[in-house]
Amino acid sequence: MKRWRILAVGLVATLLGVGVVGCRKAAPEAAGTELEPDLPAAAQPKLQTLNLWLGAEEMVAELALTARQVQTGMMFRTNLAENAGMLFVFSVPHRASFWMKNCPLPLSAAYLDPEGVILEIHDLQPHNTNPVAASSERVQFVIEANQGWFQRHQVKEGMVVRTEHGTLLETFFGNAAKPGGRR
Repeated sequence: MKRWRILAVGLVATLLGVGVVGCRKAAPEAAGTELEPDLPAAAQPKLQTLNLWLGAEEMVAELALTARQVQTGMMFRTNLAENAGMLFVFSVPHRASFWMKNCPLPLSAAYLDPEGVILEIHDLQPHNTNPVAASSERVQFVIEANQGWFQRHQVKEGMVVRTEHGTLLETFFGNAAKPGGRR
C-alpha cells in the first residue's frame, strides 16, 4: 500500500502543471500548460497494471499516472486485448476532454467522478482530432477500452469502478480519501 501512496504523491506533483494530455487528453483548464509541441512519436511501453472491477466485469488496466504517460495514452498502439484498458488518473476533478490524435484503434472512454461512478461513456474514432469533452466538471478518472467494450459487457453510466485495493480514491490517494481523512 505504501507503493501506491508514493505513486499518488508523484502523480499529484506531476499533474499539477499539465494542460493538454493523453491520446491527447485535456487536463484541468486551470493548469493552462500546452504539451502539444512535444507530442510522442511512438507508442509507450506497456505500463504498470491494476485489476479493475466495473460492476461484476473485470478489466486489467494499464495506469497512466505521470504527465507523459497521460499525454501519450494509447497513441500508436495497434492492438488492445479484449479485457484490457488504460486508466488515466488526474489529481483533481475537471472537465476532461479526449481526442484521438495518433491513435489508430477505435476506443470507448468512460469518464468517472472521484467516487468512481461512471458519468458518461463516449466512442472515440481513430485519428479524430476533435476533442470529446465531458459534460461534467467532476471527472477525475478516465478508462479507455476497445470501442464497444462497455456496451458488450453491459457496463453503464451510474456503475461504480473499484480496484483490487478498494475505491479509486483510496487506491491512488490513500487514507486522505477515506471518510474522516483529510484531502
